[in-house]
Amino acid sequence: MTAVTDSYFSALIGRLETLRETLAEPMSRASAAICAAARSDRRVYIFGTGHSHMLAEEVHYRAGGLAFTIPVLIGSAMLHEGAVISTVYERIEGLIRPVLERYGMQPGDVLIIASNSGVNAAPIEAADYGREIGATVIAITSLAYSAAIANGRRRLADLADIVLDNGLPPGDAMVDLPGTELKVGPASTAVGTTVLNAIFADVAAELCKDGNPPVYLSANMPGAKEINQQLVKKYRPRNPHL
Repeated sequence: MTAVTDSYFSALIGRLETLRETLAEPMSRASAAICAAARSDRRVYIFGTGHSHMLAEEVHYRAGGLAFTIPVLIGSAMLHEGAVISTVYERIEGLIRPVLERYGMQPGDVLIIASNSGVNAAPIEAADYGREIGATVIAITSLAYSAAIANGRRRLADLADIVLDNGLPPGDAMVDLPGTELKVGPASTAVGTTVLNAIFADVAAELCKDGNPPVYLSANMPGAKEINQQLVKKYRPRNPHL
Protein backbone atom coordinates (compact mmCIF):
# COMPACT_ATOMS: atom_id res chain seq x y z
CA MET A 1 0.00 0.00 0.00
CA THR A 2 1.37 3.40 -0.95
CA ALA A 3 1.55 6.36 1.40
CA VAL A 4 -1.41 8.00 -0.35
CA THR A 5 -3.68 4.96 -0.23
CA ASP A 6 -2.69 4.38 3.39
CA SER A 7 -3.53 8.01 4.18
CA TYR A 8 -6.98 7.65 2.67
CA PHE A 9 -7.72 4.40 4.49
CA SER A 10 -6.49 5.90 7.74
CA ALA A 11 -8.53 9.08 7.29
CA LEU A 12 -11.70 7.18 6.42
CA ILE A 13 -11.34 4.61 9.19
CA GLY A 14 -10.57 7.38 11.66
CA ARG A 15 -13.65 9.30 10.61
CA LEU A 16 -15.87 6.24 11.01
CA GLU A 17 -14.39 5.47 14.42
CA THR A 18 -15.17 9.01 15.54
CA LEU A 19 -18.70 8.87 14.16
CA ARG A 20 -19.39 5.69 16.08
CA GLU A 21 -19.18 7.89 19.16
CA THR A 22 -20.47 11.27 18.00
CA LEU A 23 -23.47 9.93 16.07
CA ALA A 24 -24.61 7.36 18.62
CA GLU A 25 -27.43 9.56 19.93
CA PRO A 26 -28.75 11.02 16.65
CA MET A 27 -28.49 7.61 14.95
CA SER A 28 -30.57 6.13 17.76
CA ARG A 29 -33.18 8.86 17.25
CA ALA A 30 -33.17 8.24 13.49
CA SER A 31 -33.65 4.53 14.05
CA ALA A 32 -36.55 5.18 16.40
CA ALA A 33 -38.24 7.52 13.90
CA ILE A 34 -37.89 4.99 11.10
CA CYS A 35 -39.19 2.16 13.30
CA ALA A 36 -42.23 4.24 14.20
CA ALA A 37 -42.88 4.94 10.53
CA ALA A 38 -42.52 1.27 9.60
CA ARG A 39 -44.89 0.13 12.34
CA SER A 40 -47.49 2.60 11.05
CA ASP A 41 -47.07 1.32 7.47
CA ARG A 42 -45.39 4.56 6.45
CA ARG A 43 -42.43 4.92 4.10
CA VAL A 44 -38.88 6.22 4.25
CA TYR A 45 -37.79 8.46 1.37
CA ILE A 46 -34.14 9.17 0.62
CA PHE A 47 -33.14 12.19 -1.45
CA GLY A 48 -29.91 13.70 -2.65
CA THR A 49 -28.55 15.48 -5.71
CA GLY A 50 -25.23 15.05 -7.49
CA HIS A 51 -23.17 12.32 -5.88
CA SER A 52 -25.42 12.39 -2.82
CA HIS A 53 -28.14 10.68 -4.85
CA MET A 54 -26.10 7.47 -4.52
CA LEU A 55 -27.24 7.20 -0.92
CA ALA A 56 -30.82 6.93 -2.17
CA GLU A 57 -29.86 4.16 -4.58
CA GLU A 58 -27.80 2.39 -1.92
CA VAL A 59 -30.85 1.46 0.14
CA HIS A 60 -33.25 0.83 -2.76
CA TYR A 61 -34.13 -2.81 -3.55
CA ARG A 62 -30.92 -3.78 -1.79
CA ALA A 63 -29.91 -7.24 -0.60
CA GLY A 64 -30.14 -7.02 3.17
CA GLY A 65 -32.12 -3.79 2.86
CA LEU A 66 -35.62 -2.87 4.01
CA ALA A 67 -38.42 -2.82 1.46
CA PHE A 68 -40.19 0.31 2.71
CA THR A 69 -37.41 2.62 1.50
CA ILE A 70 -38.09 4.78 -1.55
CA PRO A 71 -35.41 6.68 -3.46
CA VAL A 72 -36.28 10.13 -4.79
CA LEU A 73 -34.55 10.17 -8.16
CA ILE A 74 -34.49 13.32 -10.26
CA GLY A 75 -32.51 12.77 -13.44
CA SER A 76 -31.69 16.41 -14.08
CA ALA A 77 -30.19 16.80 -10.60
CA MET A 78 -28.18 13.58 -10.73
CA LEU A 79 -25.14 12.97 -12.93
CA HIS A 80 -26.03 10.68 -15.83
CA GLU A 81 -27.94 13.30 -17.83
CA GLY A 82 -25.15 15.85 -17.55
CA ALA A 83 -22.85 16.29 -14.59
CA VAL A 84 -22.16 19.97 -15.15
CA ILE A 85 -25.78 20.96 -15.66
CA SER A 86 -26.82 18.96 -12.60
CA THR A 87 -24.85 21.42 -10.47
CA VAL A 88 -26.94 24.21 -11.98
CA TYR A 89 -30.24 22.41 -11.45
CA GLU A 90 -29.62 21.66 -7.77
CA ARG A 91 -29.29 25.39 -7.16
CA ILE A 92 -32.50 26.40 -8.93
CA GLU A 93 -35.36 27.19 -6.57
CA GLY A 94 -38.69 25.56 -7.38
CA LEU A 95 -37.27 22.51 -9.14
CA ILE A 96 -37.69 19.93 -6.38
CA ARG A 97 -41.15 20.53 -4.94
CA PRO A 98 -43.15 19.40 -8.03
CA VAL A 99 -41.15 16.17 -8.14
CA LEU A 100 -41.63 15.44 -4.46
CA GLU A 101 -45.37 16.03 -4.81
CA ARG A 102 -45.52 13.19 -7.35
CA TYR A 103 -44.16 10.69 -4.80
CA GLY A 104 -47.23 10.95 -2.58
CA MET A 105 -45.35 11.52 0.65
CA GLN A 106 -47.66 11.41 3.68
CA PRO A 107 -47.67 12.62 7.29
CA GLY A 108 -45.73 10.17 9.40
CA ASP A 109 -43.30 9.27 6.62
CA VAL A 110 -39.58 9.86 7.00
CA LEU A 111 -37.55 11.96 4.55
CA ILE A 112 -33.78 11.47 4.65
CA ILE A 113 -31.90 14.22 2.82
CA ALA A 114 -28.22 13.80 1.97
CA SER A 115 -26.30 16.96 1.17
CA ASN A 116 -22.67 17.34 2.14
CA SER A 117 -22.59 21.11 1.69
CA GLY A 118 -26.15 21.52 2.98
CA VAL A 119 -26.87 24.90 1.43
CA ASN A 120 -28.08 24.37 -2.14
CA ALA A 121 -31.68 25.07 -3.09
CA ALA A 122 -32.62 21.43 -3.72
CA PRO A 123 -32.01 20.01 -0.22
CA ILE A 124 -33.40 23.15 1.42
CA GLU A 125 -36.59 22.94 -0.62
CA ALA A 126 -36.89 19.22 0.10
CA ALA A 127 -36.56 19.87 3.84
CA ASP A 128 -39.20 22.59 3.70
CA TYR A 129 -41.55 20.27 1.85
CA GLY A 130 -41.01 17.41 4.27
CA ARG A 131 -41.75 19.63 7.25
CA GLU A 132 -44.88 21.02 5.60
CA ILE A 133 -46.44 17.61 4.95
CA GLY A 134 -45.60 16.28 8.42
CA ALA A 135 -42.70 13.96 7.67
CA THR A 136 -39.74 13.49 9.98
CA VAL A 137 -36.78 15.11 8.24
CA ILE A 138 -33.34 13.55 8.76
CA ALA A 139 -30.26 15.28 7.35
CA ILE A 140 -26.92 13.69 6.48
CA THR A 141 -24.57 16.62 6.07
CA SER A 142 -21.28 18.24 7.05
CA LEU A 143 -21.79 20.98 9.60
CA ALA A 144 -18.26 22.25 9.04
CA TYR A 145 -18.81 22.52 5.29
CA SER A 146 -22.15 24.32 5.52
CA ALA A 147 -20.87 26.68 8.20
CA ALA A 148 -17.91 27.62 6.00
CA ILE A 149 -19.96 28.48 2.90
CA ALA A 150 -23.43 29.49 4.11
CA ASN A 151 -22.81 33.25 4.05
CA GLY A 152 -26.23 33.94 5.51
CA ARG A 153 -28.04 31.26 3.53
CA ARG A 154 -30.30 28.75 5.22
CA ARG A 155 -28.69 25.42 6.05
CA LEU A 156 -30.18 21.96 5.81
CA ALA A 157 -28.97 21.26 9.34
CA ASP A 158 -31.16 24.07 10.68
CA LEU A 159 -34.30 22.61 9.10
CA ALA A 160 -33.98 18.92 9.95
CA ASP A 161 -35.54 17.18 12.94
CA ILE A 162 -32.49 14.94 13.23
CA VAL A 163 -28.99 15.88 12.02
CA LEU A 164 -26.33 13.29 11.22
CA ASP A 165 -23.13 15.32 10.96
CA ASN A 166 -20.58 13.35 8.94
CA GLY A 167 -17.79 15.53 10.36
CA LEU A 168 -16.10 15.89 6.99
CA PRO A 169 -14.08 18.98 6.07
CA PRO A 170 -15.22 21.66 3.63
CA GLY A 171 -14.71 20.31 0.13
CA ASP A 172 -15.09 16.65 1.18
CA ALA A 173 -11.64 15.41 0.07
CA MET A 174 -9.38 14.18 2.88
CA VAL A 175 -5.89 13.52 1.48
CA ASP A 176 -3.29 16.18 0.64
CA LEU A 177 -1.44 15.82 -2.65
CA PRO A 178 2.29 16.30 -2.02
CA GLY A 179 3.70 19.52 -3.40
CA THR A 180 0.29 21.02 -4.19
CA GLU A 181 -2.64 22.65 -2.44
CA LEU A 182 -4.98 20.01 -3.86
CA LYS A 183 -6.85 17.36 -1.92
CA VAL A 184 -8.16 13.98 -3.13
CA GLY A 185 -10.06 11.10 -1.59
CA PRO A 186 -13.64 12.33 -1.05
CA ALA A 187 -15.41 10.49 1.76
CA SER A 188 -19.02 11.67 1.98
CA THR A 189 -20.41 8.73 -0.03
CA ALA A 190 -18.49 6.08 1.91
CA VAL A 191 -19.39 7.67 5.24
CA GLY A 192 -23.00 8.35 4.30
CA THR A 193 -23.73 4.83 3.09
CA THR A 194 -22.09 3.35 6.18
CA VAL A 195 -24.21 5.50 8.48
CA LEU A 196 -27.39 4.71 6.56
CA ASN A 197 -26.77 0.97 6.48
CA ALA A 198 -25.98 0.97 10.19
CA ILE A 199 -29.25 2.74 10.97
CA PHE A 200 -31.33 0.44 8.79
CA ALA A 201 -29.64 -2.64 10.27
CA ASP A 202 -30.64 -1.36 13.71
CA VAL A 203 -34.18 -0.75 12.48
CA ALA A 204 -34.41 -4.28 11.10
CA ALA A 205 -33.21 -5.72 14.41
CA GLU A 206 -35.86 -3.75 16.30
CA LEU A 207 -38.60 -4.83 13.86
CA CYS A 208 -37.68 -8.45 14.50
CA LYS A 209 -39.63 -8.05 17.73
CA ASP A 210 -42.77 -7.86 15.56
CA GLY A 211 -41.84 -10.85 13.38
CA ASN A 212 -39.73 -11.05 10.25
CA PRO A 213 -38.91 -7.53 8.98
CA PRO A 214 -39.38 -6.79 5.25
CA VAL A 215 -35.80 -7.48 4.19
CA TYR A 216 -34.79 -8.22 0.59
CA LEU A 217 -32.57 -11.20 -0.13
CA SER A 218 -29.80 -11.26 -2.71
CA ALA A 219 -31.27 -12.61 -5.95
CA ASN A 220 -28.85 -15.55 -5.90
CA MET A 221 -29.81 -16.77 -2.42
CA PRO A 222 -32.20 -19.71 -1.92
CA GLY A 223 -35.81 -18.57 -1.72
CA ALA A 224 -34.97 -15.03 -2.76
CA LYS A 225 -37.28 -14.91 -5.78
CA GLU A 226 -40.40 -15.78 -3.80
CA ILE A 227 -39.60 -13.52 -0.83
CA ASN A 228 -38.62 -10.54 -2.97
CA GLN A 229 -41.67 -10.91 -5.19
CA GLN A 230 -43.93 -10.76 -2.13
CA LEU A 231 -42.20 -7.63 -0.88
CA VAL A 232 -42.38 -5.93 -4.28
CA LYS A 233 -46.09 -6.71 -4.54
CA LYS A 234 -46.72 -5.13 -1.15
CA TYR A 235 -44.57 -2.02 -1.53
CA ARG A 236 -44.80 -1.24 -5.25
CA PRO A 237 -48.04 0.81 -4.99
CA ARG A 238 -46.16 3.64 -3.25
CA ASN A 239 -42.72 3.10 -4.80
CA PRO A 240 -42.52 4.15 -8.46
CA HIS A 241 -39.02 2.68 -8.78
CA LEU A 242 -39.95 -0.96 -8.17
